[in-house]
Amino acid sequence: MLNDTICAISTALKDGAISIVRMSGDESFDIIRRISDVKKISANTIVYSHIRDEGKIVDEVLISFFAAGKSYTKEDMVEINCHGGVYVTRLILNLLLKNGCRLAEPGEFTKRAYLNGRIDLAEADSINDLIRAQSMIQARSAIRGMNGSVQHLIDPLMAEMKDVIAMIEVNIDYPEYEDETEMTDEVLAPYIEKWKAQCEEMIDKAERFRLIKDGLNTVIIGKPNVGKSSLLNALLQKEKAIVTDIAGTTRDLVEGKVSLKNVTLNLIDTAGIRDTKEEIEKIGIEKTFQALEEADLILLVVDASDIDEEDEALMRKYEGKNTVIVYNKSDLVKKGEISISARDHDIASLTDYLNERYKEDIDLAEEDILNNERQIAFMKMCYDELKTAYDHLGYVTTDVIVTDLDAAYHDLCQILGKEYQEDLIDHMFRNFCLGK
Repeated sequence: MLNDTICAISTALKDGAISIVRMSGDESFDIIRRISDVKKISANTIVYSHIRDEGKIVDEVLISFFAAGKSYTKEDMVEINCHGGVYVTRLILNLLLKNGCRLAEPGEFTKRAYLNGRIDLAEADSINDLIRAQSMIQARSAIRGMNGSVQHLIDPLMAEMKDVIAMIEVNIDYPEYEDETEMTDEVLAPYIEKWKAQCEEMIDKAERFRLIKDGLNTVIIGKPNVGKSSLLNALLQKEKAIVTDIAGTTRDLVEGKVSLKNVTLNLIDTAGIRDTKEEIEKIGIEKTFQALEEADLILLVVDASDIDEEDEALMRKYEGKNTVIVYNKSDLVKKGEISISARDHDIASLTDYLNERYKEDIDLAEEDILNNERQIAFMKMCYDELKTAYDHLGYVTTDVIVTDLDAAYHDLCQILGKEYQEDLIDHMFRNFCLGK
Protein backbone atom coordinates (compact mmCIF):
# COMPACT_ATOMS: atom_id res chain seq x y z
CA MET A 1 0.00 0.00 0.00
CA LEU A 2 1.45 3.35 -1.07
CA ASN A 3 -1.14 5.46 0.78
CA ASP A 4 0.15 4.64 4.26
CA THR A 5 3.17 6.13 6.05
CA ILE A 6 6.16 3.91 6.75
CA CYS A 7 9.15 4.23 9.06
CA ALA A 8 12.39 2.40 9.79
CA ILE A 9 15.81 2.78 11.35
CA SER A 10 18.16 3.48 8.43
CA THR A 11 21.47 3.08 10.26
CA ALA A 12 22.98 0.05 12.00
CA LEU A 13 21.21 -0.60 15.30
CA LYS A 14 24.16 -0.37 17.69
CA ASP A 15 25.74 2.15 20.02
CA GLY A 16 27.20 5.07 18.09
CA ALA A 17 27.27 8.83 17.75
CA ILE A 18 24.24 9.20 15.48
CA SER A 19 21.29 7.14 14.26
CA ILE A 20 18.81 8.02 11.53
CA VAL A 21 15.13 7.12 11.75
CA ARG A 22 13.33 7.61 8.46
CA MET A 23 9.65 8.17 7.65
CA SER A 24 7.86 8.42 4.28
CA GLY A 25 4.22 8.99 3.34
CA ASP A 26 1.38 11.50 3.34
CA GLU A 27 1.19 11.73 7.14
CA SER A 28 4.93 12.19 7.75
CA PHE A 29 4.74 15.90 8.51
CA ASP A 30 1.66 15.55 10.76
CA ILE A 31 3.23 12.72 12.74
CA ILE A 32 6.50 14.57 13.36
CA ARG A 33 4.52 17.58 14.62
CA ARG A 34 2.84 15.35 17.21
CA ILE A 35 6.09 14.05 18.70
CA SER A 36 8.41 17.08 18.40
CA ASP A 37 8.58 20.82 19.07
CA VAL A 38 8.26 21.55 15.34
CA LYS A 39 5.07 23.34 14.39
CA LYS A 40 5.85 25.08 11.11
CA ILE A 41 7.51 22.95 8.45
CA SER A 42 9.49 24.26 5.49
CA ALA A 43 10.31 21.66 2.88
CA ASN A 44 13.91 20.75 2.16
CA THR A 45 15.25 22.14 5.44
CA ILE A 46 16.94 20.80 8.58
CA VAL A 47 15.76 22.04 11.98
CA TYR A 48 16.92 21.57 15.57
CA SER A 49 14.24 20.18 17.87
CA HIS A 50 13.35 17.76 20.67
CA ILE A 51 11.48 14.48 20.39
CA ARG A 52 8.87 14.17 23.13
CA ASP A 53 6.82 11.32 24.58
CA GLU A 54 3.74 12.64 26.43
CA GLY A 55 5.50 15.98 26.84
CA LYS A 56 8.75 14.59 28.23
CA ILE A 57 11.94 15.06 26.23
CA VAL A 58 13.24 11.81 24.76
CA ASP A 59 16.14 13.17 22.71
CA GLU A 60 17.70 16.27 21.19
CA VAL A 61 17.68 15.87 17.41
CA LEU A 62 18.07 17.35 13.94
CA ILE A 63 15.08 16.77 11.67
CA SER A 64 15.30 16.88 7.86
CA PHE A 65 12.17 17.58 5.80
CA PHE A 66 11.74 16.59 2.16
CA ALA A 67 8.63 17.52 0.16
CA ALA A 68 6.88 15.08 -2.16
CA GLY A 69 8.46 15.14 -5.59
CA LYS A 70 11.87 16.15 -4.25
CA SER A 71 12.54 13.26 -1.88
CA TYR A 72 14.06 9.80 -2.25
CA THR A 73 10.62 8.19 -2.47
CA LYS A 74 8.88 11.17 -4.17
CA GLU A 75 6.63 11.29 -1.08
CA ASP A 76 6.77 13.59 1.93
CA MET A 77 9.74 12.35 3.96
CA VAL A 78 11.25 13.02 7.36
CA GLU A 79 14.64 11.90 8.64
CA ILE A 80 15.36 12.17 12.37
CA ASN A 81 19.06 12.40 13.23
CA CYS A 82 19.12 11.30 16.85
CA HIS A 83 21.78 10.15 19.32
CA GLY A 84 22.94 6.69 18.43
CA GLY A 85 22.08 4.66 21.48
CA VAL A 86 20.08 1.51 20.80
CA TYR A 87 17.47 2.33 23.44
CA VAL A 88 16.89 5.92 22.28
CA THR A 89 16.69 4.96 18.61
CA ARG A 90 14.13 2.24 19.31
CA LEU A 91 12.13 4.57 21.52
CA ILE A 92 11.82 7.12 18.69
CA LEU A 93 10.86 4.37 16.24
CA ASN A 94 8.16 3.15 18.63
CA LEU A 95 6.82 6.72 18.97
CA LEU A 96 6.40 6.89 15.20
CA LEU A 97 4.59 3.54 15.21
CA LYS A 98 2.29 4.65 18.04
CA ASN A 99 1.39 7.81 16.12
CA GLY A 100 0.28 6.19 12.88
CA CYS A 101 3.32 4.84 11.05
CA ARG A 102 3.77 1.30 9.80
CA LEU A 103 7.13 -0.45 10.05
CA ALA A 104 8.65 -0.53 6.56
CA GLU A 105 9.41 -3.82 4.88
CA PRO A 106 13.02 -4.48 3.80
CA GLY A 107 13.82 -2.27 0.81
CA GLU A 108 10.43 -0.56 0.89
CA PHE A 109 11.78 3.00 0.65
CA THR A 110 13.59 2.09 -2.58
CA LYS A 111 10.55 0.13 -3.75
CA ARG A 112 8.45 3.28 -3.37
CA ALA A 113 11.07 5.29 -5.25
CA TYR A 114 10.69 2.81 -8.12
CA LEU A 115 6.87 2.59 -8.00
CA ASN A 116 6.62 6.39 -7.86
CA GLY A 117 8.80 6.71 -10.96
CA ARG A 118 11.88 8.31 -9.40
CA ILE A 119 14.17 5.44 -10.44
CA ASP A 120 13.94 2.46 -12.75
CA LEU A 121 14.54 -1.13 -11.68
CA ALA A 122 18.15 -1.15 -12.89
CA GLU A 123 18.88 1.94 -10.78
CA ALA A 124 17.28 0.20 -7.79
CA ASP A 125 19.61 -2.76 -8.40
CA SER A 126 22.56 -0.36 -8.31
CA ILE A 127 21.52 1.20 -5.01
CA ASN A 128 21.64 -2.25 -3.42
CA ASP A 129 24.95 -2.96 -5.19
CA LEU A 130 26.49 0.21 -3.74
CA ILE A 131 25.38 -0.68 -0.23
CA ARG A 132 26.98 -4.12 -0.58
CA ALA A 133 30.11 -2.96 -2.46
CA GLN A 134 33.38 -4.33 -1.05
CA SER A 135 35.79 -2.80 -3.55
CA MET A 136 36.35 0.41 -5.50
CA ILE A 137 35.42 -1.37 -8.74
CA GLN A 138 32.08 -2.50 -7.30
CA ALA A 139 31.38 0.98 -5.94
CA ARG A 140 32.25 2.74 -9.21
CA SER A 141 30.03 0.38 -11.17
CA ALA A 142 27.13 0.85 -8.75
CA ILE A 143 27.37 4.65 -8.87
CA ARG A 144 27.24 4.60 -12.67
CA GLY A 145 24.19 2.35 -12.43
CA MET A 146 22.49 4.74 -10.00
CA ASN A 147 22.99 7.51 -12.57
CA GLY A 148 21.10 5.57 -15.22
CA SER A 149 23.94 3.83 -17.08
CA VAL A 150 21.83 0.76 -17.90
CA GLN A 151 19.04 2.86 -19.36
CA HIS A 152 21.59 4.83 -21.40
CA LEU A 153 22.97 1.51 -22.65
CA ILE A 154 19.74 -0.07 -23.84
CA ASP A 155 17.64 2.99 -24.72
CA PRO A 156 18.89 3.20 -28.35
CA LEU A 157 18.14 -0.49 -28.89
CA MET A 158 14.70 -0.17 -27.31
CA ALA A 159 13.87 2.94 -29.32
CA GLU A 160 14.69 1.29 -32.65
CA MET A 161 12.87 -1.93 -31.76
CA LYS A 162 9.85 0.09 -30.68
CA ASP A 163 9.78 1.95 -34.01
CA VAL A 164 9.99 -1.25 -36.04
CA ILE A 165 7.36 -3.09 -33.98
CA ALA A 166 5.02 -0.11 -34.26
CA MET A 167 5.46 -0.04 -38.06
CA ILE A 168 4.72 -3.76 -38.29
CA GLU A 169 1.57 -3.29 -36.21
CA VAL A 170 0.47 -0.49 -38.53
CA ASN A 171 1.11 -2.72 -41.57
CA ILE A 172 -1.08 -5.43 -40.01
CA ASP A 173 -3.88 -3.37 -38.46
CA TYR A 174 -4.08 -0.54 -40.99
CA PRO A 175 -3.11 -1.96 -44.41
CA GLU A 176 -4.76 1.03 -46.10
CA TYR A 177 -2.32 3.41 -44.37
CA GLU A 178 0.38 3.65 -47.05
CA ASP A 179 2.58 6.37 -45.61
CA GLU A 180 4.72 3.87 -43.64
CA THR A 181 7.35 1.41 -44.92
CA GLU A 182 6.13 -2.11 -45.56
CA MET A 183 8.08 -4.30 -43.11
CA THR A 184 8.94 -7.25 -45.34
CA ASP A 185 11.42 -10.00 -44.43
CA GLU A 186 14.07 -8.23 -46.51
CA VAL A 187 13.57 -5.01 -44.54
CA LEU A 188 13.46 -6.76 -41.16
CA ALA A 189 16.52 -9.01 -41.54
CA PRO A 190 19.21 -6.28 -41.22
CA TYR A 191 17.46 -4.80 -38.17
CA ILE A 192 17.28 -8.12 -36.34
CA GLU A 193 20.87 -9.05 -37.23
CA LYS A 194 22.07 -5.74 -35.82
CA TRP A 195 20.02 -6.12 -32.63
CA LYS A 196 21.38 -9.63 -32.06
CA ALA A 197 24.94 -8.34 -32.41
CA GLN A 198 24.23 -5.52 -29.94
CA CYS A 199 22.79 -7.97 -27.41
CA GLU A 200 25.79 -10.29 -27.79
CA GLU A 201 28.21 -7.42 -27.19
CA MET A 202 26.33 -6.27 -24.07
CA ILE A 203 26.23 -9.81 -22.68
CA ASP A 204 29.92 -10.42 -23.38
CA LYS A 205 31.04 -7.18 -21.72
CA ALA A 206 28.73 -7.72 -18.74
CA GLU A 207 29.97 -11.26 -18.10
CA ARG A 208 33.62 -10.19 -18.43
CA PHE A 209 33.06 -7.32 -16.03
CA ARG A 210 31.10 -9.49 -13.59
CA LEU A 211 34.21 -11.62 -13.17
CA ILE A 212 36.30 -8.54 -12.45
CA LYS A 213 33.70 -7.07 -10.10
CA ASP A 214 32.79 -10.19 -8.15
CA GLY A 215 36.05 -12.10 -8.53
CA LEU A 216 37.02 -15.14 -10.54
CA ASN A 217 36.27 -18.54 -9.03
CA THR A 218 39.84 -19.79 -9.28
CA VAL A 219 40.56 -23.48 -8.75
CA ILE A 220 44.13 -24.63 -8.10
CA ILE A 221 44.66 -28.18 -9.37
CA GLY A 222 47.50 -30.61 -10.06
CA LYS A 223 48.98 -33.86 -8.83
CA PRO A 224 49.74 -34.30 -5.13
CA ASN A 225 52.86 -32.51 -3.85
CA VAL A 226 53.37 -30.15 -6.80
CA GLY A 227 52.91 -27.05 -4.63
CA LYS A 228 49.20 -26.23 -4.86
CA SER A 229 48.79 -25.41 -1.17
CA SER A 230 52.07 -23.49 -1.17
CA LEU A 231 50.76 -21.40 -4.07
CA LEU A 232 47.51 -20.69 -2.18
CA ASN A 233 49.51 -19.56 0.85
CA ALA A 234 51.78 -17.40 -1.31
CA LEU A 235 48.84 -15.67 -2.99
CA LEU A 236 47.09 -15.08 0.33
CA GLN A 237 50.39 -14.15 2.02
CA LYS A 238 49.53 -16.33 5.00
CA GLU A 239 49.67 -20.00 5.93
CA LYS A 240 46.07 -20.94 5.20
CA ALA A 241 46.69 -24.46 3.88
CA ILE A 242 48.78 -27.21 5.50
CA VAL A 243 51.95 -27.97 3.54
CA THR A 244 53.87 -31.23 4.02
CA ASP A 245 55.91 -33.66 1.95
CA ILE A 246 53.21 -36.29 2.45
CA ALA A 247 51.10 -36.87 -0.67
CA GLY A 248 47.36 -36.36 -0.18
CA THR A 249 47.62 -33.85 2.68
CA THR A 250 44.76 -31.73 1.29
CA ARG A 251 41.56 -33.76 1.68
CA ASP A 252 38.96 -31.00 1.48
CA LEU A 253 38.62 -27.71 -0.38
CA VAL A 254 40.57 -24.83 1.19
CA GLU A 255 39.34 -21.38 0.19
CA GLY A 256 40.60 -17.81 0.32
CA LYS A 257 40.26 -14.48 -1.47
CA VAL A 258 42.99 -12.21 -2.82
CA SER A 259 42.70 -8.90 -4.68
CA LEU A 260 45.46 -8.29 -7.21
CA LYS A 261 45.90 -4.97 -8.98
CA ASN A 262 43.40 -5.67 -11.76
CA VAL A 263 41.50 -8.76 -10.65
CA THR A 264 40.15 -10.50 -7.56
CA LEU A 265 40.62 -14.25 -7.20
CA ASN A 266 38.23 -16.40 -5.17
CA LEU A 267 40.77 -19.15 -4.56
CA ILE A 268 40.05 -22.83 -4.02
CA ASP A 269 42.89 -25.22 -3.23
CA THR A 270 41.94 -28.79 -4.05
CA ALA A 271 42.99 -32.34 -3.33
CA GLY A 272 45.74 -33.60 -5.63
CA ILE A 273 44.37 -35.50 -8.63
CA ARG A 274 45.57 -39.10 -8.71
CA ASP A 275 44.31 -42.68 -8.54
CA THR A 276 43.89 -43.65 -4.91
CA LYS A 277 42.17 -46.32 -2.84
CA GLU A 278 42.07 -44.15 0.28
CA GLU A 279 38.36 -43.36 0.81
CA ILE A 280 38.68 -39.87 2.34
CA GLU A 281 41.14 -38.76 -0.32
CA LYS A 282 38.77 -40.06 -3.03
CA ILE A 283 36.00 -37.83 -1.61
CA GLY A 284 38.40 -34.87 -1.72
CA ILE A 285 39.26 -35.57 -5.38
CA GLU A 286 35.55 -35.78 -6.24
CA LYS A 287 35.11 -32.32 -4.69
CA THR A 288 37.97 -31.14 -6.90
CA PHE A 289 36.05 -32.18 -10.02
CA GLN A 290 32.89 -30.49 -8.73
CA ALA A 291 34.79 -27.24 -8.15
CA LEU A 292 36.22 -27.40 -11.67
CA GLU A 293 32.74 -27.40 -13.16
CA GLU A 294 32.11 -23.93 -11.67
CA ALA A 295 35.60 -22.51 -12.24
CA ASP A 296 36.15 -19.23 -14.09
CA LEU A 297 39.91 -19.76 -13.99
CA ILE A 298 42.04 -22.88 -13.47
CA LEU A 299 45.60 -22.68 -12.17
CA LEU A 300 47.17 -26.01 -13.13
CA VAL A 301 50.33 -26.44 -11.09
CA VAL A 302 53.11 -28.79 -12.22
CA ASP A 303 56.51 -29.52 -10.69
CA ALA A 304 58.87 -28.10 -13.34
CA SER A 305 61.67 -30.38 -12.10
CA ASP A 306 59.64 -33.58 -12.54
CA ILE A 307 56.98 -33.40 -15.29
CA ASP A 308 55.60 -36.86 -16.06
CA GLU A 309 52.80 -38.45 -18.07
CA GLU A 310 50.19 -37.63 -15.41
CA ASP A 311 51.07 -33.92 -15.62
CA GLU A 312 50.93 -34.01 -19.40
CA ALA A 313 47.55 -35.79 -19.29
CA LEU A 314 46.17 -33.06 -16.99
CA MET A 315 47.54 -30.33 -19.27
CA ARG A 316 45.87 -31.93 -22.29
CA LYS A 317 42.60 -32.47 -20.44
CA TYR A 318 42.28 -28.89 -19.15
CA GLU A 319 43.91 -27.09 -22.05
CA GLY A 320 41.96 -23.94 -22.94
CA LYS A 321 41.63 -20.22 -22.44
CA ASN A 322 40.50 -20.59 -18.81
CA THR A 323 43.53 -22.66 -17.79
CA VAL A 324 46.91 -21.23 -16.83
CA ILE A 325 49.84 -23.65 -16.57
CA VAL A 326 51.96 -22.72 -13.56
CA TYR A 327 55.46 -24.24 -13.46
CA ASN A 328 56.49 -24.47 -9.82
CA LYS A 329 59.93 -24.91 -8.19
CA SER A 330 61.74 -22.30 -10.29
CA ASP A 331 64.47 -22.46 -7.62
CA LEU A 332 65.35 -25.84 -9.13
CA VAL A 333 64.56 -25.26 -12.82
CA LYS A 334 62.87 -22.50 -14.83
CA LYS A 335 60.36 -23.64 -17.43
CA GLY A 336 57.46 -22.09 -19.30
CA GLU A 337 56.09 -18.56 -19.37
CA ILE A 338 54.92 -18.65 -15.75
CA SER A 339 57.71 -19.99 -13.57
CA ILE A 340 57.35 -19.60 -9.81
CA SER A 341 58.69 -20.81 -6.50
CA ALA A 342 55.57 -21.10 -4.34
CA ARG A 343 57.57 -22.22 -1.30
CA ASP A 344 59.65 -19.01 -1.44
CA HIS A 345 56.59 -16.86 -2.26
CA ASP A 346 58.26 -15.93 -5.56
CA ILE A 347 55.09 -15.74 -7.68
CA ALA A 348 55.54 -12.41 -9.48
CA SER A 349 55.43 -13.98 -12.94
CA LEU A 350 51.95 -15.37 -12.18
CA THR A 351 50.49 -12.21 -10.62
CA ASP A 352 51.98 -10.02 -13.38
CA TYR A 353 50.47 -12.31 -16.01
CA LEU A 354 47.00 -12.21 -14.40
CA ASN A 355 47.07 -8.42 -13.97
CA GLU A 356 48.02 -7.96 -17.62
CA ARG A 357 45.45 -10.51 -18.80
CA TYR A 358 42.56 -8.69 -17.12
CA LYS A 359 43.88 -5.15 -17.59
CA GLU A 360 41.42 -4.23 -20.34
CA ASP A 361 38.40 -5.68 -18.54
CA ILE A 362 38.86 -3.36 -15.56
CA ASP A 363 38.26 -0.38 -17.86
CA LEU A 364 34.71 -1.67 -18.35
CA ALA A 365 33.94 -0.02 -15.00
CA GLU A 366 33.89 3.30 -16.89
CA GLU A 367 31.39 2.08 -19.51
CA ASP A 368 27.62 1.80 -19.49
CA ILE A 369 27.15 -1.88 -18.77
CA LEU A 370 24.67 -4.42 -17.41
CA ASN A 371 25.34 -4.71 -13.70
CA ASN A 372 24.11 -8.05 -12.38
CA GLU A 373 22.83 -11.54 -13.13
CA ARG A 374 19.17 -10.44 -13.34
CA GLN A 375 19.92 -7.91 -16.05
CA ILE A 376 22.20 -10.30 -17.95
CA ALA A 377 19.55 -13.03 -17.80
CA PHE A 378 16.90 -10.79 -19.38
CA MET A 379 19.35 -9.68 -22.07
CA LYS A 380 20.05 -13.33 -22.89
CA MET A 381 16.31 -13.95 -23.14
CA CYS A 382 16.02 -10.96 -25.47
CA TYR A 383 18.80 -12.40 -27.65
CA ASP A 384 17.05 -15.79 -27.80
CA GLU A 385 13.78 -14.18 -28.90
CA LEU A 386 15.60 -12.18 -31.59
CA LYS A 387 17.30 -15.34 -32.81
CA THR A 388 13.91 -17.04 -33.03
CA ALA A 389 12.54 -14.08 -34.98
CA TYR A 390 15.48 -14.20 -37.39
CA ASP A 391 15.11 -17.96 -37.89
CA HIS A 392 11.41 -17.43 -38.65
CA LEU A 393 12.13 -15.04 -41.52
CA GLY A 394 11.04 -16.58 -44.79
CA TYR A 395 8.98 -19.30 -43.09
CA VAL A 396 6.19 -17.54 -41.20
CA THR A 397 4.05 -14.44 -41.64
CA THR A 398 5.00 -11.06 -40.21
CA ASP A 399 2.34 -11.26 -37.50
CA VAL A 400 4.20 -14.26 -36.02
CA ILE A 401 7.58 -12.51 -36.23
CA VAL A 402 6.21 -9.45 -34.44
CA THR A 403 5.21 -11.74 -31.57
CA ASP A 404 8.88 -12.75 -31.23
CA LEU A 405 9.96 -9.10 -31.38
CA ASP A 406 7.31 -8.18 -28.80
CA ALA A 407 8.76 -10.80 -26.46
CA ALA A 408 12.31 -9.49 -27.02
CA TYR A 409 11.19 -5.93 -26.32
CA HIS A 410 9.37 -7.11 -23.20
CA ASP A 411 12.64 -8.63 -21.90
CA LEU A 412 14.38 -5.27 -22.30
CA CYS A 413 11.53 -3.56 -20.45
CA GLN A 414 11.96 -6.07 -17.63
CA ILE A 415 15.55 -4.90 -17.12
CA LEU A 416 14.26 -1.41 -16.36
CA GLY A 417 10.95 -2.52 -14.84
CA LYS A 418 8.82 -0.81 -17.48
CA GLU A 419 5.31 -1.76 -18.59
CA TYR A 420 6.12 -2.85 -22.12
CA GLN A 421 2.64 -3.12 -23.65
CA GLU A 422 1.53 0.33 -22.51
CA ASP A 423 4.88 1.72 -23.67
CA LEU A 424 4.44 0.25 -27.16
CA ILE A 425 0.84 1.36 -27.54
CA ASP A 426 1.66 4.93 -26.49
CA HIS A 427 4.52 5.01 -28.97
CA MET A 428 2.41 3.61 -31.78
CA PHE A 429 -0.34 6.22 -31.40
CA ARG A 430 2.15 9.03 -30.89
CA ASN A 431 3.99 8.36 -34.13
CA PHE A 432 1.18 7.49 -36.53
CA CYS A 433 -1.99 9.26 -37.53
CA LEU A 434 -4.31 6.39 -36.74
CA GLY A 435 -7.37 8.49 -35.92
CA LYS A 436 -8.14 9.36 -39.51
